Amino acid sequence: MQNPRGLRTAVLTATALLLSSALAGCGGGPGDGDPSAQQLTWKDCPAPSASEGGGAAPSPLPNGGKWQCATMKAPLDWNKPDGDTIDIALIRARASGPGARIGSLVFNFGGPGGSGVSTLPAVGQDYTKLRTRYDLVSFDPRGVGRSAGVKCESDAQLDRYFQQDGTPDDAAERTRFQNNTKQFNAACEKNSAMVLPHLRTTDAARDMDLMRQVLGDPKLYYFGISYGTELGGVYAHLFPQHVGRAVLDAVVDPTQNPEQGSLGQAKGFQLALDNFARDCVSKSTPCPIGSTQQDVEKRIAKLLENLDAKPIAGIFPRRLTQTAATNGIAQALYSKDLWSALTQGLQQAYAGDGKILMLLSDAMNGRSDNGEYSNITAANVAINCADQKQRYTAGYVQQKLPGFRAASPLFGDFLAWGMLSCTDWAVPGAADHPDVSAAGSAPILVVGNTGDPATPYAGAKKMVDALGKGVGVELTYKGQGHGAYDSKDKCVQDAVNRYLLDGKVPAAGTVCP
Repeated sequence: MQNPRGLRTAVLTATALLLSSALAGCGGGPGDGDPSAQQLTWKDCPAPSASEGGGAAPSPLPNGGKWQCATMKAPLDWNKPDGDTIDIALIRARASGPGARIGSLVFNFGGPGGSGVSTLPAVGQDYTKLRTRYDLVSFDPRGVGRSAGVKCESDAQLDRYFQQDGTPDDAAERTRFQNNTKQFNAACEKNSAMVLPHLRTTDAARDMDLMRQVLGDPKLYYFGISYGTELGGVYAHLFPQHVGRAVLDAVVDPTQNPEQGSLGQAKGFQLALDNFARDCVSKSTPCPIGSTQQDVEKRIAKLLENLDAKPIAGIFPRRLTQTAATNGIAQALYSKDLWSALTQGLQQAYAGDGKILMLLSDAMNGRSDNGEYSNITAANVAINCADQKQRYTAGYVQQKLPGFRAASPLFGDFLAWGMLSCTDWAVPGAADHPDVSAAGSAPILVVGNTGDPATPYAGAKKMVDALGKGVGVELTYKGQGHGAYDSKDKCVQDAVNRYLLDGKVPAAGTVCP
């Protein structure tokens, strides 16, 4: 299982599409030496590229409006603003009214590695009320999709990479696992060496401030989800005076190093699995995958143990391995809307058919049904490794396995071994953890979900404290799944909408429902 830190709303969208169907080059520097002086040329959007996840061009909006796309030039190296540039792909839907337009509301849906250009049209209907007074804007961050997208292995190589055993049990398996990681990282260096040193979240935050200027906004209005909360916090640290109204939903704990974050996710996914199993057996109709919560989880554990020894039929010619099945289970725990698909997938897997769990796993890994991969995995690894200073060893992971297993018997091993993803990375990491202190910033609404598997609830309070006194305002949602606003909970949506549309900050400590 790859580190779920990189799997957010964009991947949930891909999941729905899969289940329903069963570097840009560098150029010269900006002409006048001032990147903010450029003018954007907005045109009808093309179909998303393969690196953005593929699919059809975005459909017209219900009221007759349409999606428009543009390309912004940003310095490849922000320490050399007059040097080479990269393209940053943007998408927008103009404000529809009624009411006076406030400005642009910039979204980052997470990852790192998710394409905002492909995600915003897929989920745009969820933000119809906000569109009355904002242009809805998103982008492919640097390293993602059409924005100097990182390239690593080929589609065929990725198929093999994702079939590997992610929980090595002996020396031979550990050697294969480490060699596969080295090979992947070497391919990233070979194919994307020029951009790899310039993919830190601080670089993306500077791109966003340039975007703010090019869009003509005196302040940044922002909606960040999951990793997007880290990006938003880093932006507020670098540009506190430029923060307008900002919402951080599904909050990454900015105080944690990668090990602490992975351990927290092990606990978070275990909590989500417990909630899923408890929900299944609590219904009036019999749960088809177990008679008690413990029975459901015991049967899942046995399935994974069996798959480790003998994979079953998946999507021909690929077979469902232990790793793919665990990926699929984790993916379904991102949203309560996917729990029924998980139940069905487990039923089928017990009968020897791994198709649904493999579809879920494919969505997590950015694989479309035609066998092409988006670059979400490549970008996720590249951005995380550029940000994170720590480089762990296999010996260190082995020492930590007992603690991870205690946190989650099902997910602990996978998340522990995932800490090796940056061990052989070509570029040193920036810091132990991001700095999000933002003295002088306008209030930032921080929304935490008590049942969130990927960004555990405790991270919201940590973000509020790290932003600094008078900046972060915490709102709690007592729910399930990853994030709060897209749960459709009226209490959460009303509070967020009032803040973004009317500037009314909810009382600190507000709880929904």
